[in-house]
Amino acid sequence: MNCLSPSILAADFGRLAEEVQTVDEAGAQYIHIDVMDGMFVPSITVGIPVVRDLRQCTDRILDVHLMVEAPERYVPQFADAGADIITVHAEATTHLDRTISQIKEQGVLAGVALNPATPISALENVLPLVDMVLIMTVNPGFGGQTLIPYTLDKVRELNKMVIRRGLKTDIEVDGGITLANVEEVLAAGANIIVAGNAIYTGDAAANVKAFLEMM
Repeated sequence: MNCLSPSILAADFGRLAEEVQTVDEAGAQYIHIDVMDGMFVPSITVGIPVVRDLRQCTDRILDVHLMVEAPERYVPQFADAGADIITVHAEATTHLDRTISQIKEQGVLAGVALNPATPISALENVLPLVDMVLIMTVNPGFGGQTLIPYTLDKVRELNKMVIRRGLKTDIEVDGGITLANVEEVLAAGANIIVAGNAIYTGDAAANVKAFLEMM
């Protein structure tokens, strides 16, 4: 099943609950929450209190993407705040296997993200352990970037690996996804689409519906 995960990074933070409810009511299945620490990526965004508050205003899947150094420090707190999926970067944690296990022990789904230049081979040993892989199609840290073309080759490679191993791992993509390229991204093998500016620029509800019609 293909699902849409609007990124609140592009939302109006002064009306965040309303912005989330808008895409929820329009039919988006996930809410993507980018957590940035100013170290792993240049920007600083939101943290545990925001996840906890958003949990009170939507029952959609809270898709929490930890773009932070040593994310294992925060896994229990984000799980307790209401995250349904916690995704960590392979590049950000020294002991990836241990961090994946820590997420699963909290009773939430475990995701692993790869930056554009990180090869799919980084997942070779842990792929059977994760519920979702997030392929970054831009360098993380800022919204509004253009999709890097070679990252779709990584999506294709990952999709073949998942099929070859008989797994059911979700493949999420994040970065520069628009109505103009989403069909190509889906054809490459992704089934969870993160979109920020393409959702929250203009009429968010109408944009969600337009994406869902193409998915």
